[in-house]
Amino acid sequence: MAISKDGIATPCGLAMTLSFFVSADGCVLIADSYLHYSLSTIYDILYTVFTVKKKKHTNMPAFDEKVLTRILAQEGRPLSLNELIDRLRIGRKQRKELKRFLRDLNEKGSVMRLKSGTYGIPREMNLMTGTLWCTRSGNGFVIPDKEHEKDVFIPARFIKEALHGDRVIARIEHTLKGRKEGKIIKVARRNMRNIVGFIQKQKGLIYVIPGDERISHRFIVGTYPKNKEMHDGDIVAARITKFPEEWKNPECAVIKALKGLESTKSITQFVEYKYGLPLRFKQKTESEAKALKLGDEIEQDRIDLRKLRHVTIDGEYAKDFDDAVCVSKTKGGYTLYVSIADVSHYVRPSSDIDREAYERGTSVYFPGKVLPMIPKVLSNILCSLNPDEDRLTMTVTMHFTKDGELTKSDFHKSIIRSTKRLTYSQVEEALNGNKKIQAQLADIMPDLEHMRELASALVERRTKRGTLDFDLPEPEVILDIEGGIKDILRSQRLFSHRIIEEFMIAANEAVADHLFRRKLPAIYRIHEPPDKEKLRDFERLLYTLPVNRQCKDRRFFLPQILENVQGTDYEFFINRVLLRSMKQAKYSPVNKGHFGLASDCYLHFTSPIRRYPDLVCHRVLKSTFDGGHRYSEEELGEMALHLSERERVAMEAERELEDRIRILFMKDKLGEVYEGIISHITSFGFFVELLDIFVEGVVLLSDLRSDYFIFQEEKFRLIGRRTKKIFRIGDRVKIKVVLADVEHKQLHFELM
Repeated sequence: MAISKDGIATPCGLAMTLSFFVSADGCVLIADSYLHYSLSTIYDILYTVFTVKKKKHTNMPAFDEKVLTRILAQEGRPLSLNELIDRLRIGRKQRKELKRFLRDLNEKGSVMRLKSGTYGIPREMNLMTGTLWCTRSGNGFVIPDKEHEKDVFIPARFIKEALHGDRVIARIEHTLKGRKEGKIIKVARRNMRNIVGFIQKQKGLIYVIPGDERISHRFIVGTYPKNKEMHDGDIVAARITKFPEEWKNPECAVIKALKGLESTKSITQFVEYKYGLPLRFKQKTESEAKALKLGDEIEQDRIDLRKLRHVTIDGEYAKDFDDAVCVSKTKGGYTLYVSIADVSHYVRPSSDIDREAYERGTSVYFPGKVLPMIPKVLSNILCSLNPDEDRLTMTVTMHFTKDGELTKSDFHKSIIRSTKRLTYSQVEEALNGNKKIQAQLADIMPDLEHMRELASALVERRTKRGTLDFDLPEPEVILDIEGGIKDILRSQRLFSHRIIEEFMIAANEAVADHLFRRKLPAIYRIHEPPDKEKLRDFERLLYTLPVNRQCKDRRFFLPQILENVQGTDYEFFINRVLLRSMKQAKYSPVNKGHFGLASDCYLHFTSPIRRYPDLVCHRVLKSTFDGGHRYSEEELGEMALHLSERERVAMEAERELEDRIRILFMKDKLGEVYEGIISHITSFGFFVELLDIFVEGVVLLSDLRSDYFIFQEEKFRLIGRRTKKIFRIGDRVKIKVVLADVEHKQLHFELM
């Protein structure tokens, strides 16, 4: 008899005879082996048998992870290779293929190979698979693959031979006050291949001390470049040749001697090697990209929007323009066109460009330099929506009421011709009444006014639904022609920025809702609500500051606080603390909404030049037009984990580079006096953010000679034991720069 998940009829014409009977609890008992499996598992086994035979001569994977893990879970014990072959009803010829598949699952961490040679499911053995994230203290956390599971704390002594970033399997030992604690029992996959650090000579051996403080091991240098003598303190990039083992140091081979951290160029190189960022595209990727061209023919299902007045609005130094917008006023409100570069037209699944774009996951932005996700011939030319040039796009057409309510949305493959390349400052000046710029933009001024009106309505509408509008300035590093640092400014958030932000959010939500309603597998951008404990800590902090905490509706408490602190000396501190209280946004195949945006359904669609999830979104959306490429939920789950990780690495690299550059900028300012605001207080001192230069340094308690100061954590303040002098968040102080150490990331101030 043929079995299906729903009952009898099977898909794909599969018809196999199997002796079985159905038990009272609805499970199938296989007569010849008396295995107690669910109907769904039996179907999966049969389907796997069929697909193994069908895929025998293809490059497609023959086995299904879901089937194997379900069999192992329902067995209730680990199984040997022969037992799995028997359960799957496959021939001995597929033995090698199954072994290879199991090896991949073991490396991934979804299946674990035990010392006995059997295979089991980690969760069935009180184990958890995830990514190890270490801290400077030497302790670590395993971030689980399963989104509903909490991080597991790993004390330093139980990390063993694992390194920061490795995929590991951890045993959960106990739970204390809701926090799980465990130990690493196996490294499933090594993710660190290279290190950057400082040479140390000791007892006839040469070591590399990693520049990443989260790596506690010293690496023995096995080889280094010829004709290059190693000296204490030299900065080097090295390839790991032997990973840590019990009682054995790891080993490495020095591949490049780096210059001292005395310029933006050398610091950038240090960060690139430290995070293993790809500096060049592979030759076959570049060759594939160079062979691409726009082409003269336009597909029949691609609508022509070249007559619409699309414009791009970006920063002064932007080189890749992946979004263009157009707004027209209607009787009932507005029509908004958001047209995004059709990268998926050029970058096909499994092509060389696609594989490398997926590996990178995202573009990385440094001062004066970009490490792009796709080759520049695509990002800066073919896919860039340059003015007065025909470009292929994906367009979301949205119809809004005057109040900003979305009434209808449509999605199309399109072709546009951008009429102007505008900058944020240019649009801001024009909207603020600059006559000269208004004259230059006379033909599109009505469009810009309509954009302002619609964006204002969208802002008000999002505010009413409870969105969190964090306003944190970013450092803007101004470089001279030679790459030296001219200045470090606080970036300004203009209303022209809000226009593009609102339009992109609207497009992302429209596409997300469209795919979600059609139950199409996609990668969503999720942001889960914060832990209640962290919110309680945040509220306790508010009681120590003169903040208006009144709020009529508890649902809007956090947005109201952000609004209440605007313009105060502790505005940015409150924004920062609340942001740290939030969970990190990430990618997921499961829609869980976006807490920060107060959105029920959200994903990334608007930046496929620089983010791989957006490229995936374009492919899924196109599949609704022409039945093109679609992904399985399993594929998207793996992608979401990888792309969240790549985003995290890129953000860390960008942040570290900014921190080191800011310290470098202060090196020639030792002894100078500045005014600043206390931005944070800890048990060892307080941080001061300067008013004239956007940098932050620390005043150590050990350097305060006038008194012994006690840290009152519950009140977030320092108080002098003898003088009773108090330091609070938001206090203005004068400081002198006394230390600027780029290598150790230390910027110390002395209170005047």
